[in-house]
Amino acid sequence: MRLSTKGRYAVTAMMDIALHDKRGPVTLADISQCQGISLSYLEQLFSKLRKHGLVEGVRGPGGGYRLARSASDISIAQIIQSVDEKLDMTSCGGKGNCSKGEKCLTHHLWHDLSCKLYDFLSGIKLDQYVNRPDINELVIKQDAQYGRFLNRSDAAA
Repeated sequence: MRLSTKGRYAVTAMMDIALHDKRGPVTLADISQCQGISLSYLEQLFSKLRKHGLVEGVRGPGGGYRLARSASDISIAQIIQSVDEKLDMTSCGGKGNCSKGEKCLTHHLWHDLSCKLYDFLSGIKLDQYVNRPDINELVIKQDAQYGRFLNRSDAAA
């Protein structure tokens, strides 16, 4: 099992926004530069994240994206599913027609794994990682490395 880049990048970008929430809206260009995700790919992801009510855009100078809800109300599973990533380990997409129209021998095993994975990721909220000291140390290094927020009035925040 492997989570695609779509889900991984969406979680990374949402974490970046959550970590910088107090500074105001975050531009996709900042996320692109600091996280190494192509700007055009981020635009596609954020269209979906916005449609699912996870982020909202802010127009004008100092604009960008911010969380549409509190980081404590957004689970990792919601982020992954909002970008059309499946949390289903079955080969049949959960339909039970994996072996000539019937359930295969391992259907229940992969279905149970899918349920556990969904429960696990649903139980992890963005704020759990935003508040981790090791994550905060990493974001401080990244921001310094890329000169993030140096030209903005909120650099002291």
